[in-house]
Amino acid sequence: MPPFLSNPPDSLCLVRLSAIGDCCHTLPVVRTLQAAWPQTRITWIIGRTEHALLEGCAGIEFITYDKRSPGRGLRALRKELRGRHWPLLLHMQASMRANLVSLLVSADLRLGFDRPRARDGQWLFTNRRIAPQQQPHVMEGLFGFAQALGIQERVLRWDIPLSAADREFAASLRVSGRPLCVISPCSSQRLRNYRNWPVERQVALGQHLARAHRARIVLTGANTAEEQHFGSTIAEAVGEDAVDLVGRTSLKQLLALIAESDLVITPDSGPAHMATAAGTPVVGLYASSNPLRTGPWSCQDLVVDRYPEALAAAGLEPGTVRWGQRVRDPGVMALIELDDVTAKVDEVLGRSRRP
Repeated sequence: MPPFLSNPPDSLCLVRLSAIGDCCHTLPVVRTLQAAWPQTRITWIIGRTEHALLEGCAGIEFITYDKRSPGRGLRALRKELRGRHWPLLLHMQASMRANLVSLLVSADLRLGFDRPRARDGQWLFTNRRIAPQQQPHVMEGLFGFAQALGIQERVLRWDIPLSAADREFAASLRVSGRPLCVISPCSSQRLRNYRNWPVERQVALGQHLARAHRARIVLTGANTAEEQHFGSTIAEAVGEDAVDLVGRTSLKQLLALIAESDLVITPDSGPAHMATAAGTPVVGLYASSNPLRTGPWSCQDLVVDRYPEALAAAGLEPGTVRWGQRVRDPGVMALIELDDVTAKVDEVLGRSRRP
């Protein structure tokens, strides 16, 4: 497919509102565009929560949208965008909410996903589409936008800015001579707790980290009842080697903590992709979702993958389901055994560590 533009535009606007992990996947695509088109001004319309993580990223004008109050958020966005026009819109999220936001963006070329991936009628809100891809990882799919613009070389760089205070906060949690490990026990999607590994096995994992590796364990997550329950249960069982920070960190502090850590262990959730951005090894726990699509980009070798078994338990076969099909049954996460996870943890922590 020939590129849609023969010359770099003077500016572009992209829409990617959520979620944390997907915005982490989008950022290296933006860095790639910046490297190829250094004179192009980039505006990113993003959710408020996601902006709290990416705020301050160099060379990007962020415009936030309040997803908690859609009507008021659209009205505020309409006012902010009034009178502005872009040669190019990158519509990088196939959802009805993002479609409605895209209607407020005045642009000549409106580039979206190919028809099979243009969920919620996204194809009706664009006038050009990227090339189809067979079973891509989410980040691979997003890089399809750069390829559609004739940009082949990739810049796998995130450079999310952190303050000195954020870094000092993270460093204060390290104990000299001991590995620092983050357990983010839950996916914070309130209606998607089918991604969470059983709490009793996470307790056993924490105890293994403390006994076998003398690890300092930090528990993180959002301020929801379920995550508070997981965090307090694990911390109480592990004892003084664990610090429960569930609901008590900002996203910038969490990223600083992940960057400081030797290892992150988490199910399919935002911190897995924050770890990729920070360059920290992450053991991903996957049964209800396909790690080849949503797993940690740089640590696929550390994923504990029981997705094929989960499909079989649901009476499905990998070759017959939609790419990215989820198994919405919390029971399938129990297919991940403790030994599956400790083997990956031991592999990472057996390597050279920081002093």
